[in-house]
Amino acid sequence: MSFFRELAHQYIDGEWLTGSGSWDIIDFNPYNGEKLAAVTVATALEVDRAYRAAERAQQKWAAVNPYERRAVLERALDITLERTDAIAEAITDELGGTRSRSRYEIEAAAEFLREAVRQALRPSGRLLPAVGDGRENRLYRLPVGVVGIISAFNFPFLVAMKSVAPALALGNAVVLKPHQNAPVVGGGLIAKIFEDAGLPAGLLNVVITDSAEIGDAFIEHPVPKVISFTGSDRVGRHIAATAAGGFKRTILELSGNSALVVLEDADVEYAVQAAVFSRFLYQGQVSMAANRILLDRSVAAEFTERFTAEVAALKAGDPRDPETRIGPVINAFQADALDALVERAVADGATALVRGRTVGNVVAPTVLTGLAEDSPLLTQEILGPVALLLTFDGEEEAVRIVNEGPYGLSGAVHTRDAERGVKFAQRIVSGMFHVNDSTVQDDPQVAFGGEKTSGVGRLNGEAVVEAFTTQRWMSIQHGRSVFPF
Repeated sequence: MSFFRELAHQYIDGEWLTGSGSWDIIDFNPYNGEKLAAVTVATALEVDRAYRAAERAQQKWAAVNPYERRAVLERALDITLERTDAIAEAITDELGGTRSRSRYEIEAAAEFLREAVRQALRPSGRLLPAVGDGRENRLYRLPVGVVGIISAFNFPFLVAMKSVAPALALGNAVVLKPHQNAPVVGGGLIAKIFEDAGLPAGLLNVVITDSAEIGDAFIEHPVPKVISFTGSDRVGRHIAATAAGGFKRTILELSGNSALVVLEDADVEYAVQAAVFSRFLYQGQVSMAANRILLDRSVAAEFTERFTAEVAALKAGDPRDPETRIGPVINAFQADALDALVERAVADGATALVRGRTVGNVVAPTVLTGLAEDSPLLTQEILGPVALLLTFDGEEEAVRIVNEGPYGLSGAVHTRDAERGVKFAQRIVSGMFHVNDSTVQDDPQVAFGGEKTSGVGRLNGEAVVEAFTTQRWMSIQHGRSVFPF
């Protein structure tokens, strides 16, 4: 566990430090309970030091030639690819990710690093017409300055890299606060990659702590101009309100309750494959996961038979076993909450077509059907391997069901007529919707984000340039203006 002990530290202004808090965050392996590391929490003092270091370093970084910034990102990409095996092992140990899921995250993160390499050269100025004679309008796109990033536990390496890499590429400095269940994969590991890539000290800082220690100091601090947060809508709501008090921009990637819809003309066998992946990737601990699977009544029997057979065959257990598809959920609290959720649903009249057992933190898949229309499960996010099957009669009813509830993150529809699928998708209130594919999609060049309480703002591609830069208008009068007084 030397890998974890080495990286389970605060990283501030280019130094690996011990926090000055009075308690430790214990990093556990969620499968076997092994203690990976203990991290003494950062206090508000370390948060301030990190932000001040970032503020100092950013002023020089913004003036660096974009090609030099690009070179650092290229080296970070090379290092990530070279260390794929070690990173995959860390994801399995810290997060309970299966081998295939760990590789999936690393490959996705590498694609975002490749996009960040291109983004280093992307911002450009514009010349715009002026109303007055002899005047020139220039519009500059500049880094915002310092970005505060609060990451999630479920895909921490990828989620953090989605904001860290482009923010740095665009000339900003970063202070990263990883989730306390992923302090190494979502924090120290990323700091080490960029340190070894030659990123100057102070441009990327990692503070491992908890709101119980620092309160709102990470959000309220006067230095960061943008807060990028990935997590629950409950916490996101608080961050948005707090940041607004300091006139900070927020990028919020929040909870979801996505639906995968199977129309009567769908390729049922393929739709089953997409649904299994969409619901059970990383034990269902994905905001884009298909919580609800909606079936046209004409194909419901065939789909249900195929789907339950596939789900029942998913092997749950040790994530290091290459045959395992369902590893542990992140902690015992989550495992207990999922058990209680299923028991309550069955008590309220739902039928468990597949009822998985829970052993330790390994929660085997469950498939529920027959839920009441007013069941709270239908409108909440379920971060775990529990699938809900619903039937509908015709597209109108399907659209109504999909749009019910507070969330609007992702979704998918399956039909043999792709243009019919597009028309269906256009009626859904959602930041993302996919035709004949899974609900879990994240392409580096396409705007990513949600509607309703699933988020504010977008990441990826041109959207991330908008997120982490600002525009400055500069006019030049080459002649003489005529003033009204």
